[in-house]
Amino acid sequence: MNTAEMHTVEKHAAEKHAAENQALRTAVALAGPAPQGEATHWAAEVLRRGITAGRLLPGTKLSEARVSEVLGISRNTLRAAFAALADENLLTRIPHRGVFVARPGADEVREVHRVRLALETSALRWAEPAPQPELHAAVEDGRAARERGDVPGMADANQRFHRAVVALAGSARQDELMARILAEMRLVFFSMREDPSFHEPYIERNARVLELFEAGRRQEAAAAMEEYLRDSRDQLLAALGAGR
Repeated sequence: MNTAEMHTVEKHAAEKHAAENQALRTAVALAGPAPQGEATHWAAEVLRRGITAGRLLPGTKLSEARVSEVLGISRNTLRAAFAALADENLLTRIPHRGVFVARPGADEVREVHRVRLALETSALRWAEPAPQPELHAAVEDGRAARERGDVPGMADANQRFHRAVVALAGSARQDELMARILAEMRLVFFSMREDPSFHEPYIERNARVLELFEAGRRQEAAAAMEEYLRDSRDQLLAALGAGR
């Protein structure tokens, strides 16, 4: 490698680190200051938000020194946060190399969709039908993103829709689990980030699920969501080159 090539590589590395630092600072700003005595939970939430928002991408190496400095926490606290996110399949520790944002594979896609099927269909079956402005807003935002050709906007609106579906159950624990699932789904969707054909069809399917639910046809809404999630799973598996 000649001098010019080395400078180019160093420049790209510096730009990448700067982008990752900015992503972490943005996540810190969104999370707010760490509550007293809850630094580990707070740090895990900061990183989880960075992943959910698509700012920390699959394969990103998380340097202990750099991340602990940006977050303003000790390395021991950060290691505990890393361990918690590894348990959620969001981070991977590779011996002698470090900690990286995970790259989910076919097994993770299947498992995530099993959990989503349970959470989302049960919420639709048992929640009391009523007007749902948050779900309507997610559908309309998805349509607007589709009109302007904004693939990340479609993905964001879709995730908001599914989070709001689970919120119908009124369970803080289920909401927390869904937040973790959506963070992992963001990593799965990374391979589809430039493909509008993946996200577009689901916008109107969201609208149909909402229409059925608000009309009091809860079992039909749940069945539509089940078919929807199975189709999404199979499409992702096909993209990964895996079977059903």
